[in-house]
Amino acid sequence: MNEKHEDTKTQAPAADDAKAALEQSQTLVAEYTDHLKRLQAEFENYVKRVEKERVELHARASERLILKLLSVVDDFERALHQLKEVPAETKKGIELIFKNLHKVLVEEKVEPMACVGHKIDPYNHEVLMQVESEAPEGEIIEELQKGYKMNGRVIRYAKVKVSKGPKTEPKTQHKHSSEEHKHD
Repeated sequence: MNEKHEDTKTQAPAADDAKAALEQSQTLVAEYTDHLKRLQAEFENYVKRVEKERVELHARASERLILKLLSVVDDFERALHQLKEVPAETKKGIELIFKNLHKVLVEEKVEPMACVGHKIDPYNHEVLMQVESEAPEGEIIEELQKGYKMNGRVIRYAKVKVSKGPKTEPKTQHKHSSEEHKHD
């Protein structure tokens, strides 16, 4: 009978050691799992960030090219306004080229901003001149250079002339003679 009791005594510490080792292993597994989950989340965020940066870099490269093309568009518009004595076929050809260039801009989500008749917006307009006019103060009365947005973001500010409002006559003050103010 003594033998059984001693066997149980030796088994108890071994079972306690095994339990402690199992708990320690489970703790390590939980720590490693948590660490792995964090690393996986960080990697996924890294992949998303790199993709976003790639898209932004592509957009910036496109934007630089579009900005260069906008000066060509400006030249075409000026030329089209000057084509009065050019043969009809030549004028039609130039208009077709301009139309194709405009189509490329539309495909790239480039759009001109409406200005004349709108209130000045410092996020869209660059004021080059202010003049007195019948238009209300702060209203754009002339577009000196078109502004453009690409994907809803301003890539070139519109250069505009803005109204100061109608000309006002300076008020004259009436001078009262000292005699009018004398009371007898």
